Amino acid sequence: TDPRVTYWEPAKWVARLRATMVAGGPVLLRTNMGAGHGGSSGRFNRLDEVAIAYAFALQTVGLVQPVRPVTRA
Repeated sequence: TDPRVTYWEPAKWVARLRATMVAGGPVLLRTNMGAGHGGSSGRFNRLDEVAIAYAFALQTVGLVQPVRPVTRA
């Protein structure tokens, strides 16, 4: 919740990064409007953020397959 850094600034940086990447590949951009520079507060919220980063890294190097959400009829 820092008014000096708006959410679109990192989004513009990621867009420039994607435009200049030679080999392509995924780029992870996550925004949390309720967190500050240090991420979410609380032990479990912080662990959730770490788990998402690890899952992205493992999927990127091909060690895990993405999980598809289950749709219910």
